[in-house]
Amino acid sequence: MPYRFLLVSAFSLPDTAGYRMRAFSGRKQDMLLNHEMLEPLLDGEEWDVHPGAPATHGEWPVETREEFAVTGVNRLKVVREACETGRYNAIVLLGGGDPGYVEAREIGHRHGIAITACAHAQMHAAGMLGHRFSIIDISENHNLRMADLVVQYRMTDRCASIRNLEFPLPRPAHAGRVSVQDESERYRRDQTSDMLESAVAESIAAIEEDGAESIILGCSAAYWLQPVLRRRLAEIGWDVPVLEGYRCAIAQAKMLVDLGVDASGVAFPKDPPPRTRRRKFV
Repeated sequence: MPYRFLLVSAFSLPDTAGYRMRAFSGRKQDMLLNHEMLEPLLDGEEWDVHPGAPATHGEWPVETREEFAVTGVNRLKVVREACETGRYNAIVLLGGGDPGYVEAREIGHRHGIAITACAHAQMHAAGMLGHRFSIIDISENHNLRMADLVVQYRMTDRCASIRNLEFPLPRPAHAGRVSVQDESERYRRDQTSDMLESAVAESIAAIEEDGAESIILGCSAAYWLQPVLRRRLAEIGWDVPVLEGYRCAIAQAKMLVDLGVDASGVAFPKDPPPRTRRRKFV
């Protein structure tokens, strides 16, 4: 079956915003962080990018629980409208913190459309590769969002740890601090990065001290670390998978389309449900 994907960014910022990390208009490739990493999965497929619903939390990237909640609600209208067009057989929600994902799956199931998201896809992929994974993440507030997702996705027995690099997103609250964007640009410029060195050290600690057997990256702004972090770990003898969310979510979408499924109608019932249960389990 041919793939017809819509990739939906978490939010969009106006041209005047001072904390833009990607384009929100123009070529679809320019609206994807690290598009060169995704190209092999998307080459030859039908796919579009939605820049994301206009941000109402502020003109900066999302990092706090409040901002994730607001962004998730805003994104549901985009998902609903995309499903109603009938143009797509899967929707991939971009952004490492999965805002609006669970609710979007409910919308998708009403239309028979698979919905995937980055953290959810990474955790499930990691579960196929080993018993336990660790999350390498960017900042204290973002760590707590990832911890919430570990609990929500019932991965507490699989998650060995969440390790904090403390290179936060560029935001007014972090003015004057070195951000993940600063480090990404530095690495692209001269192949050196303090954030990378910290990610290597924390990944080794996750393996040696926490029992991690694979590594996933928490924030989409840090997905640029994936190939170089995996290489650096391999160079010192650690044969450990390192995952990033965009490719995991796209690959998961392909799998669901190939299987002809989107979500369980018991877990995500239609409105109204065709059958109901007297007893639920948690």
